Amino acid sequence: MTAAGCALSLLKQCLIRRNGQQEQYGVAASCLRELQSKACNLLAIDKGLDSITLVLAEDGTIVDDEDYFLCLPPNTKFVVLAKDEKWASSSIDGGTAWLERETTEIDGVDSEGERWRHLARQLKADLSTIILMSEEDLQVLIDVPCSELAQELAESQPKIQTLQDTLQQVLDRREEERQSRQLLELYLQTLKKEDHVVPTTAEGEETATDGKDTVDLGSSSGGSAPSAPLSSHILAQLREKPAPELSLASQDLELVFQDDPDSLALALNWDKPKTEALQVACRGELSRRLQQVQALHTLRSVSKGKKKLLWGEWLSSKRKK
Repeated sequence: MTAAGCALSLLKQCLIRRNGQQEQYGVAASCLRELQSKACNLLAIDKGLDSITLVLAEDGTIVDDEDYFLCLPPNTKFVVLAKDEKWASSSIDGGTAWLERETTEIDGVDSEGERWRHLARQLKADLSTIILMSEEDLQVLIDVPCSELAQELAESQPKIQTLQDTLQQVLDRREEERQSRQLLELYLQTLKKEDHVVPTTAEGEETATDGKDTVDLGSSSGGSAPSAPLSSHILAQLREKPAPELSLASQDLELVFQDDPDSLALALNWDKPKTEALQVACRGELSRRLQQVQALHTLRSVSKGKKKLLWGEWLSSKRKK
């Protein structure tokens, strides 16, 4: 990403530290390149080193993709590796909150009351996280009494009612997409019964990967680390939901499409073609959500730029008077 591209993005709050050290620094960066540059300055690392690497403090995932960096939540913890350094697991910190496996436990809290407050704080930090939430999370926020949510977010009740209406619209849209997909599957099954040849696999892969030029999803895992076993909650969603990619949170979608097809087929007790089709659908849905988040960030940046311009013109007119 160029310097101009960085300037158009929103600042993201991050926490960085050297490998094996406890002292960490708070940094605000608009893109991955800016974060790397600031990390070198703060941690006294030679900028000439080609192999400086940022990894997630929780599991050592290499972060070398701008799109992946943009979809990480605020206050994500990074470990900065200089040349020839290797990441080692540490109990110093707990990594990113969004990578928790079980949706019934958020930041170690089990109660529904604490859960909606955690989700509300996510919205307060970045409203675009609505796109990345699962249907379960959306429903939790919709069910919260408007007055309590307004108090938590320090906003008026009319604004919160509008927010909850928006959440309901997102939930309804996903349900409409699910129903449309069911109708399409029924139609394709009918065609197969009539002995028509329909190249569904090739078309599905092409559709799901249309956004590959703008959102690279393959580089976030580093290409070498083995994938962790999927949680029982994710496996249950995959088995029970007719279009599970619409129900899963974005971090779960990433886990599904990065999983080994043979292992996933065995866990679900499905055949391999069905499993691979599911992974293609999950990759396409995550790509679509990430592009929506980037579009929101761009619109916000443009809006802020216009406000600054109008404010400057107003101050200039006041000085002339």
